[in-house]
Amino acid sequence: MRSLWITSPLAVLGSAPGGIVLRNGRIAELLTRGQKPSAPVDEIFDGSRHVVLPGLVNTHHHFYQTLTRAHPQAINKELFDWLKALYPVWARLTPDAMRLGTRLALTELLMSGVTTTSDHHYLFPAKLDDAMDIQVEEARRIGMRMTVTRGAMNLSVKDGGLPPDSVVQDEDTILADCERVIGKYHERGAGATIQIALAPCSPFSVTRSLMRSCGELAEQHDCRLHTHLAETRDEDAYCRAMFGMSPLDYLEDAGWLSDRTWLAHGIHFDDADVKRLGRHGVGVCHCPTSNMVLASGQCRTRELEAAGAPVGLGVDGSASNDSSNLMEGVRHALMINRLTYDASVTHVDALRWATQGSARCLGRNDIGEIAVGKEADLALFTLDELRFSGAGDPLAALVLCGAHRADRVMIGGRWRVIDGMPVGIDLGQLRAAHGAAARQFL
Repeated sequence: MRSLWITSPLAVLGSAPGGIVLRNGRIAELLTRGQKPSAPVDEIFDGSRHVVLPGLVNTHHHFYQTLTRAHPQAINKELFDWLKALYPVWARLTPDAMRLGTRLALTELLMSGVTTTSDHHYLFPAKLDDAMDIQVEEARRIGMRMTVTRGAMNLSVKDGGLPPDSVVQDEDTILADCERVIGKYHERGAGATIQIALAPCSPFSVTRSLMRSCGELAEQHDCRLHTHLAETRDEDAYCRAMFGMSPLDYLEDAGWLSDRTWLAHGIHFDDADVKRLGRHGVGVCHCPTSNMVLASGQCRTRELEAAGAPVGLGVDGSASNDSSNLMEGVRHALMINRLTYDASVTHVDALRWATQGSARCLGRNDIGEIAVGKEADLALFTLDELRFSGAGDPLAALVLCGAHRADRVMIGGRWRVIDGMPVGIDLGQLRAAHGAAARQFL
């Protein structure tokens, strides 16, 4: 790989006023003003128009839901009613539609500055057994790092769960495919591009046996665990009625209360719950946009961080967001947390959740920060649009003035977005193909 010097950036989330030197896909030097690289570089990029962030890290999503945004049967509903409306629609998901939904979500994320993402795919109707393979192929195609979560549901309506019978699998099938996917794709160590996590969907769609088995499998293969938890008060009531315990007690009973686990939403935790999560290092992905759309509640980010729990950021599914833009999610996180707490929640807090915090949720210490030795994953934004005119603080302006599209994105030292356009992706063709596929779900 070539070496590159990004010179004189307008601002950096970190300390590098003289620029950033990249070598062999990693950050090699952070320069003070007027300082030059310690060795010659192959290329110089003028960063004087750019605000430079670590590549954003998205820790919760449902790519297939890009096909059912603002669906007329689901708008203006809370979670359980929203799911009941959409499960029969999603049951029609095909491999081709899955591929297009994944490709579009990855492209949206990339254009918003995301360099690493997770996706929680738990829906397996007939003929979609290779969903994980499709996601890996598409992530590699676009060049994005990804934690592919092998999700699952095995508790259907007939068993007292929410999903229809047609989208669930039996436990043996699920566990066999978990082992297959881990063996085929899971990379370990710094610079990993594809990692696998095991992700039973939620307490109201999986059995306790499956939760425990996935926990044991993750321990055996040293991969991470992910699930939805404490998203709504309805879920709390369901757990107490079905299992005789709270959602967090259920998690502990399943053997998941460890720093291997990160949770989606994590809204309805009391003070004792928060302390337990922090004590065990369980991560929480804050999903501010989805939480507001579905009126689910407000995540206790400040208390969770104070207790020691990693807090990351996620866009959540594109049927409850309804976009795949994490930079917009950063702004939403700032706003809802100021409403929850006060104005001492800053733009730096929101950016930290989307970078360092999210990296911690995924168990990674090689991304999420502009520091020597970290992967060369960067998102560069300009302030050329009218929305930024008059802005004094460039970093604050990205969040407060509503940045939503990166001008340049680099992953592992390679430009993946140039002049706002993803490299090698025909946006017009993608929009037409995805739109045609989405019409089949109306």
